[in-house]
Amino acid sequence: MFHKEGHKIILLTAIFLIAVNTMTYLFVNTYWVKFSILAISIVIFLLILQFFRNPKRLIQMNNVEVLAPVDGKVVVIEEVFEKEYFKDKRLQVSIFMSPINVHVTRYPIGGTVKYSKYHPGKFLVAWHPKSSEENERTTVVVDNPTIGEVLYRQVAGALAKRIVNYAEEGQDVLQGSDSGFIKFGSRVDLYLPLNTNITVKLNDKVIGGKSVIANIE
Repeated sequence: MFHKEGHKIILLTAIFLIAVNTMTYLFVNTYWVKFSILAISIVIFLLILQFFRNPKRLIQMNNVEVLAPVDGKVVVIEEVFEKEYFKDKRLQVSIFMSPINVHVTRYPIGGTVKYSKYHPGKFLVAWHPKSSEENERTTVVVDNPTIGEVLYRQVAGALAKRIVNYAEEGQDVLQGSDSGFIKFGSRVDLYLPLNTNITVKLNDKVIGGKSVIANIE
């Protein structure tokens, strides 16, 4: 199953690669050149397919756990001052996605979207300390009746040139459902209340919609 954000790119890539290989077949007589172009085309197409995959996952929804919004590796766990929305101290947990990870963004909790804003910006590498504040990004806050307000931020990386965000203010959303997509490598930051019990460690690999990042029990 592939994410809807990839349908157009997959189709255009397929058309382009078929055209290239057809022209090669018609006008190139050297066998190894034909074979090399075909092999490269297959690899490129498989990479595009794996990037836009959207595996179905059984989400165990609850109001006491914060789930990973994306697949990737935990690269930051620290207390920070969140100055865009909360304007106070929060626990930040950041997850870095490599190009081979599933790039679907999922709602870490269920509730009502209180805030959703897009910010244009730079394309620093996603692990750069200032990427959360200077890169292209979207900020979303979901209010849960038990946990309270949780902010997550999609941050573009050096390769990510488009962030897709489905969250709309006032919308009721389900934990683990699709909230957006980031094309070609990036990170997602979570900002949680200071009394939240973080259940992951630095360098842990997490799965979006499955891995528990934190709980309030």
